[in-house]
Amino acid sequence: MRMTLTLALGAILGFGLTLLPNLLRRTEAASAPELRAPPARTGRVRLHTHEEFKFVASAPIHVTAPLFGAERERVWAPDWDPKFVWPENPNDQEGMVFTLAHGGKTATWVNTSFDLEANRIQYVYVIPDTLVTVVTVTLTANAKTTDVAVAYDRTALTETANIVVREMAERDANAGPEWGKQINGYLRTRS
Repeated sequence: MRMTLTLALGAILGFGLTLLPNLLRRTEAASAPELRAPPARTGRVRLHTHEEFKFVASAPIHVTAPLFGAERERVWAPDWDPKFVWPENPNDQEGMVFTLAHGGKTATWVNTSFDLEANRIQYVYVIPDTLVTVVTVTLTANAKTTDVAVAYDRTALTETANIVVREMAERDANAGPEWGKQINGYLRTRS
C-alpha cells in the first residue's frame, strides 16, 4: 500500500512539474503589461472625425478673442445659452464648466484652455452615450482684423452614434461662413 501511495504521489508530482513552466510563463505575462496580449478586437468601430474651418473677424485680436468665451459668445451666437455650473456667476475663464441643451440631451462642456495671451481657446464636451468633442480656436492677429481657425475633433462613444458624428462633421466643415457672418455682424453693431 505504501508503494502504491508513493507511486501515485510521484506521478502527481511529476505531472505537476511538467505543467510548472507553462504556469510560470502565464503568471509572468499577466504581471508584465508589455507582455500581455492586446484585447481582442470586437469589430466595432467608433467614428472619429477632424474638421477645420477659417474666417476673418473684422476687429483686432484684443476685441475678437474674448468673444470665444462661453459667456461672451452669447452676444453674437443666436441660440447659444450655456448654463454655468462653475463658476457659479458666469465668467469666461479656464476651467469653466457649463451645460447646453443638445437635441433631447444635455452636453457638459469644460474649458481646457482660455489663454488670451497665447490666442488659444479650447473646450471639451460630452453628450452622454453619444460623443466627445474637442473644439480648438486659434487666433492670429493682423493689423485691424483677426484670422480665426476652428478645429472640431469628434469621437462617437457608441456604434450607433457614428451617424451623429458624421452629420456633425459635415456641418463643422461648412461652418466658417456662418460663424464669420455672426461675429462680423456683431462687430459692426458695436463700432
